[in-house]
Amino acid sequence: MTAVAASCPPERLAVCTLAERPELRAQVFSAEFGAAVPEFMRHDPVAALYYADRAFDRYLDFALAAVDREQPERVIARGFSVPFAFRDGTAGRNELPPGGWDEVIRWADSDWRAGRRATVVSALEIIVLPPYRDHGVSQLMLEAMIANTWARGFGDLYAPLRPSDKHREPHVPFADYVARTRDDGLPHDSWLRAHVRAGARIVKIAPRSMAIAGSLAEWTRWTGMVFDKSGAVVVAGALSPVHVSREQDHAVYIEPNLWVHHRV
Repeated sequence: MTAVAASCPPERLAVCTLAERPELRAQVFSAEFGAAVPEFMRHDPVAALYYADRAFDRYLDFALAAVDREQPERVIARGFSVPFAFRDGTAGRNELPPGGWDEVIRWADSDWRAGRRATVVSALEIIVLPPYRDHGVSQLMLEAMIANTWARGFGDLYAPLRPSDKHREPHVPFADYVARTRDDGLPHDSWLRAHVRAGARIVKIAPRSMAIAGSLAEWTRWTGMVFDKSGAVVVAGALSPVHVSREQDHAVYIEPNLWVHHRV
């Protein structure tokens, strides 16, 4: 990969939906994107309600891909969101769920099965391939997701935000971490700061946004680590320690996120 491509400036990028360019779908789900996140995060069972092929077909208007205008077949970033019913009097949902990412995917799936009309959108993820990070691409993708929310007829974009720097401080309580600010008053965390700069309002913590459980052998495959003691274990990429039980031969990771709201 050339240095020019790796430093592709945002003004050279074009963002489209997979409904507009379905031929990019294979790239969006390539091994390169899979390797851009910790392996254990690819084993949340709830994800299948959105990412499995037949489910994903419903959401092509909410799946974004960024390409370099000079290499229009090369996807360098992706962004996914999902529409759901909220505060519309039909589903009894008046508060954002403590289950965060997992629960909003369940809500969207339930809405589709019940034929309920979605009223808002939730972001699910934005991933920029490693060679293209730190050049403003993630901010561009966030702006594109906000614009796409409006283009699909929605006025609200929520996000169960995963603070991008929290994994460096897994033992720091999540509430303390997200409350931390810089001297200019903006959030300490870089991804939270990007959302606030884009106009987001912090709503509340989602204390159990993701739940990933597996046997100790599975966790060893996912992380390359040996889990020879019970207790709280720090795993690379995790925002908080993984709870390990040698006696029960399993480990569970509960990830907290932070709900934010963009009024589009």
